[in-house]
Amino acid sequence: MSAEIAALRRYQDIDDTGCRVFQDALELVGRRWTGAIMLAGTRGARRFGEYRAAVAGISDRLLAQRLKELEADGLIQRTVIPSSPVQIRYEPTPDGRELMTLLQPLIDWSHHRRANPPSPSPSP
Repeated sequence: MSAEIAALRRYQDIDDTGCRVFQDALELVGRRWTGAIMLAGTRGARRFGEYRAAVAGISDRLLAQRLKELEADGLIQRTVIPSSPVQIRYEPTPDGRELMTLLQPLIDWSHHRRANPPSPSPSP
């Protein structure tokens, strides 16, 4: 039995709760800018300005909102450093780093698909 078929059989009996958990995870990852923000953090961004520079096209308001959401979801840790001026740092939590590791096959698949686009279906 191929690994692909074994993986499909493993999910045949997912109940509604299991399906909902999976859907919630997809929606979390699929929010606009979330992947780019997490990737910036994985690549070393820590300060707000570093995230803004790494995520081209995002507004300050939306970046601040997404960072708060990712913090609430336990994927980004916000640390306040009492100095003058106060420094705020954001970095991926262990769960955030694990998520990015788990997404690597999807990233690889995306690059492969872009390099080898599917052929259009023949018209009837």
